[in-house]
Amino acid sequence: MRAAVTACLLTVSLVAGSVLVDAGSARAEPPNLTAVPPELPRDLDALVPEPQVRKLPRIPERSRIPGASRELQELREAIMPSPSGDPFFDRWPADLAKKRPGEIIASRDVTRTAGFLVTVPLRYAKQVKFRTTDATGGPLYGTATVFVPKTPWKGPGSRPILVNNTPIVTLGYTCTPGYTFSHGYNKDTNSTDIFPPNIQLALSRGYAVIVPDHTGARLAYAEPYVGGHVVLDSIRAAAALDPKEFGKGPVAMHGYSGGAIATNGAAKLASSYAPDLTDRLVGAAIGGVPADFRSLAGAMNANLGTGVFLSAVLGVARERPEILGVSNNLAKWLATSGLKDICTSTMGVLGLSHLPAQLLSSDPDPFHSPVAERVFEETSMPGLKASMPLFIYHGTYEWWIPATQARALYREQCALGANATYREVPAEHMAGVFVAFPEVVNWLDARLRGVPAPNGCR
Repeated sequence: MRAAVTACLLTVSLVAGSVLVDAGSARAEPPNLTAVPPELPRDLDALVPEPQVRKLPRIPERSRIPGASRELQELREAIMPSPSGDPFFDRWPADLAKKRPGEIIASRDVTRTAGFLVTVPLRYAKQVKFRTTDATGGPLYGTATVFVPKTPWKGPGSRPILVNNTPIVTLGYTCTPGYTFSHGYNKDTNSTDIFPPNIQLALSRGYAVIVPDHTGARLAYAEPYVGGHVVLDSIRAAAALDPKEFGKGPVAMHGYSGGAIATNGAAKLASSYAPDLTDRLVGAAIGGVPADFRSLAGAMNANLGTGVFLSAVLGVARERPEILGVSNNLAKWLATSGLKDICTSTMGVLGLSHLPAQLLSSDPDPFHSPVAERVFEETSMPGLKASMPLFIYHGTYEWWIPATQARALYREQCALGANATYREVPAEHMAGVFVAFPEVVNWLDARLRGVPAPNGCR
């Protein structure tokens, strides 16, 4: 059956590609966002049978949807990431709803493994598992790795803290930084967990470091509310674990690409979700940020970027299951297959299919459907002002994450009265983080040393 689905997928991709090009001439927006003929979703479902989703005697806590049908909840469970084999990441606590955001559920020492990877002498590296909040306000858990260097802090006040939000372009547990820091470098490790050397440089300067697994327990890749909540609660959890090293010092955040989604979310949510932390948050550097998912769809759907884009749709669907309600049989086959655990490199290979998202929807015009409009609006987080100074940077020559998104984010934050600075570097996405690295590091270092941030909005 899977072979038949694959053959069908290749055929309909070619057919729909010409349909989208023809339809695009009638609209002022990118042709890859246009509708397909209204009969196509029906014909696809006639061609591709519905997958056999496992019937469950009990819906697991992570997949419950109040008021939803049992079939939808079983489908949600079927698209969740496969277990990693490590209970620290896999096990859902029974009493999660009774805990406070940031409250520690478990902790463990990973100094031996993590210290080898960061190459800086450590006093310790520990992982914390803590209560956080999902995209719709329900209980969730998150994990993070916290580092304290052997280098003593000799500056004024308490030891500064850098929160390094790595990209985490993944749908599976074994591709997360937390898994790498506890199990070692493996075939699924993202090199961006280690490079650029933000962690190493911060530790060598005597700063403590927090590396959150900001996609949360459901591996909700690209969901900004989950990312923001996990980041903020990782700071709370680190402070509860070691009040001396993490409870008082100034905190700065950095995130690039997928990590920028989480950093942007944390910056915008801090004042409402974590007002207890706002006095300590001294700055956030946000690079290559996907801040407008409608713009991303226009740039990445039905081309070489489609593997990453559709993976992000699945990641968001894990937290916003209304997306599953408009998925067709082909989408369900793919989302419940081994693709639900893929990492960055496989996403790139899937781009060779040029698969349009329109072929995965029961709505012939999915990008203009009520579900899409709501998701686009909510994930852009409009009108939320960052409560700390921002350093927003982006590559001028980005094509899948256009610089227009970063420029719009900068203008929005200035209009809201935030302190923001914007830099554009002569690079595309993969090189932008390295080209901007020296200025970003200096900006973060100045904030952690107590130097007030200049306001680029003026």
